[in-house]
Amino acid sequence: MFSTLVRRLSRPLAFMLVVWFGGALGYFQLGHGQWSLGECFFQTVITIFTVGFAELPGAEHVHGARLLTSFLVLFGVVAVGFAQASGTALLVEGALGQAYRRGRMRRAIDTLKGHVVIAGCGSTGSHVIAELQTIGRTFVVIDRSEQRLREIADEMCDGEMLYVVGDATNDHALVSAGITRASGVVAALTDDADNLYVTLSARALNTEARIVTKAIAPEAEGKMRRAGANAVVSPNTIGGKRMASELVRPEVVEFLDQMHRTDHALRMEEITVPDKSPLQGKMLRDAPIRRHTRALVIAQRGPDGTFLYNPGPESRIEHGTTLIVLGDRDDISTLRGLLAGESFGNRAERD
Repeated sequence: MFSTLVRRLSRPLAFMLVVWFGGALGYFQLGHGQWSLGECFFQTVITIFTVGFAELPGAEHVHGARLLTSFLVLFGVVAVGFAQASGTALLVEGALGQAYRRGRMRRAIDTLKGHVVIAGCGSTGSHVIAELQTIGRTFVVIDRSEQRLREIADEMCDGEMLYVVGDATNDHALVSAGITRASGVVAALTDDADNLYVTLSARALNTEARIVTKAIAPEAEGKMRRAGANAVVSPNTIGGKRMASELVRPEVVEFLDQMHRTDHALRMEEITVPDKSPLQGKMLRDAPIRRHTRALVIAQRGPDGTFLYNPGPESRIEHGTTLIVLGDRDDISTLRGLLAGESFGNRAERD
């Protein structure tokens, strides 16, 4: 923003400086040392800004002095007008542009349903934003710092990120972010007490949303869950496990990292089999998953909550079963469509 301000004002200010220095040097040359440079600069300034205190002593007897004054008045009015117009345009464009952006953003948020609300875009929240942006999930960010929000939007979302400037512990900010229509909430503020407050407020405003909360202190996890959090994540715990994994299983860690670095990033996703799915009751070997996707079913979770790891070809796809799959974004999207009954025509087999 500062660079834009400098760029927009540089030309009018440069023009004014040229007129100022040019006029002062003109007076000095015409006077042949009769007036000091300080007097010449002062005379030029009051002429440019049409203050008109007085002429330089004896100027009426110096040939060309009054002609120069006339030109300075003319060019001074132009220079000052140019600078004023540029400054006014910046102020008006900034205020109107900001109001327009906020209005457009508010209207876009009001149309959302099933999105994710992220409270805080600090060191943790920014990583949440990056991941949701990669997998194509719609989200709204709440943070007190509009500058930080704009930086994140420019760095990660090409400037197109929906956000609310405000305190996420305030119900008004949560409602403005569409909390009542959201499918998920991430409380990623710095302080445990703030995250606890966000969790309480979010659960009161939306009883169905899945709430994931950050906790620093070990004793905070129980409080977060009692407040309504579905899951609590401790960065310290995750960081410690990551360090141990880097020590004892570095290749596995590198593989998981590569999943997030590729252009078509691999992800482990969960897909719940919907009611009346055309694949309901079929065995995995009979389902056309491999014909249409490269997605790999690595686990199943039954309606009773039990996991079946590396399910065999005879495992059945039942309503309410959640498939844990590994694949890129397109393959996972295709698999969701297959389970929902979408037709994909006669695609060539990929396996």
